Amino acid sequence: MTSPIPNATAQHPLRIGDTAPDFQARTSRGEMRLSDFRGKWLLFFSHPADFTPVCTSEFLALAREYSRFEAMDCALLGLSVDSLYSHLAWLEAIRTRFGTEIPFPVVEDPSMAVGQAYGMLAADAHDSATVRATYFIDPTGLVRAIIWYPMSVGRSVDELLRLLAALQRSDNGDVMTPEGWRPGDDVLTPVPLTQDEVRDANGCWFYPATPDRSPPK
Repeated sequence: MTSPIPNATAQHPLRIGDTAPDFQARTSRGEMRLSDFRGKWLLFFSHPADFTPVCTSEFLALAREYSRFEAMDCALLGLSVDSLYSHLAWLEAIRTRFGTEIPFPVVEDPSMAVGQAYGMLAADAHDSATVRATYFIDPTGLVRAIIWYPMSVGRSVDELLRLLAALQRSDNGDVMTPEGWRPGDDVLTPVPLTQDEVRDANGCWFYPATPDRSPPK
């Protein structure tokens, strides 16, 4: 059964820069802790329920692109309030109906302990109707980006991959990424911080776009 680690007590939505609450739980691939994924990037996402249309479409898309996440040293971890047995039945139904093996683990959260620790739903919530959250967690365990979706709208796996690439590219602080950035596009360098630097700058000092000289490997 799901077992939050003692420090996993947040009842408010997590913020960028927070440490992702640790927990221990049963998954479709054995018992795991969130901290088992330290050392690599992690895309941790919740879905409202098994055997639902939007969630099925997301799982199929994530499975198709799984190798791209792997190549970027990013693991995937799903979660819903359904039981482990429901997860196993749903994943097997996806395999037999669509010929797609789901390669990532799915956490059971029947007590909603993880959802509450992550602030996905209110502490007194009796169902998971509001739960559809996505967290990008870096190798040190910090939350680096958060996306929330309503129940009726599926996530874009292409955007998840794009955001992951942008987070990794800007991770060391030497550049920022502009709107819609994809690997190979121009990046933005830090802006001047003094009047003299502004006057000495080449081009538009407040939009310092430049070719990416050091793209991620």
